Amino acid sequence: MNIQLHERLLLTGAAGKLGQALREPLKANCRTLRLSDRVDVGPAREQEEIMLADLADADAVLAMMQGVNAVVHLGGVPVEGPFGPILQANIVGVYNLYEAARRCGTRRVVFASSNHVTGYYKQSETITADHPPRPDGMYGVSKAFGEDLSRFYFDRYGIETACVRIGSSFPEPVDRRMLASWLSYGDLYRLVTACLSTPMLGHTIVFGMSDNPVTWWDNARARHLGYRPQDSSEPFREALYARTPTPDPQDPAAVYQGGGFVRMGPFDGKA
Repeated sequence: MNIQLHERLLLTGAAGKLGQALREPLKANCRTLRLSDRVDVGPAREQEEIMLADLADADAVLAMMQGVNAVVHLGGVPVEGPFGPILQANIVGVYNLYEAARRCGTRRVVFASSNHVTGYYKQSETITADHPPRPDGMYGVSKAFGEDLSRFYFDRYGIETACVRIGSSFPEPVDRRMLASWLSYGDLYRLVTACLSTPMLGHTIVFGMSDNPVTWWDNARARHLGYRPQDSSEPFREALYARTPTPDPQDPAAVYQGGGFVRMGPFDGKA
C-alpha cells in the first residue's frame, strides 16, 4: 500500500546499503524525498532534494529537518566498532535528530534500530518487544539508547516513532542464521510504508523480519501497523544447508541471537 501522505520525507543514511535500496521506492510515499548523509549521494533525481549533514552537527541537522513531515532514519554507524564514532553518530546524532524534529514540528520518525538490541537472548528463545534489551555490543547499546530517547520524545512531545529492529536485510540470506533473521528489501519497504501510513503509530517497537518459518521474534504487538511480509527465507534453506557447515553448538555465535556480534571486540565490527 503506497499512500502519498507526506509532503516532504527525509531519508537519512541515503548513501548506505539500505538507503540505496529504499531511495526509489520511498518516492511513492511523498511529494519530495529529501536525501541526507555525511558522504556524497550523487546528484538529485526527479522528486528529490539533497542536504548533506553530519548527524553530530546539531546546526546541520536542524537545517536538514526544516520543512520535513516525517523521517526514515537510517543514518549512523551501522555495525560494531570503536565507541567514539558510535557515540557521535548514534547517540549524539539521534539526540540531535529528535531535538530538531521537536523544534521543526516533525511528527513521525521511522527509526532504524537493530536486532542487536536483544542479541544476548538465545536462539532457542522467542522474545517480544516487551522483553528487556540485552545488547550484544556498543552498537546495540547505542540502538537501545535511541529506542529510549524516542520513547521520551513521544511521551513528552508527542513525536510518534516506530523503532524497527532490523534483522538481516540483504537481497537473500547468506548464512544459516539469516534463515531466522532475514528481511528482504521488498519487505523492508513494506514495513517502512506501514510505519509511515498507519493512522495511529504511537511509540512502537517492531521486529524487521520477513515471513520466515523459523524465527526468534514475536511481532504480534505491532499488528496495528498493518505490516504483512510477502517474502520468506524458506526457498533459500536447501541451498544454504548445502554450502554451509553445521554450526558448532558451543560457538556463542550459534547460541545467541546476535550471531557473530557477541564475540566481536570493540574494533572488529563487520556487517
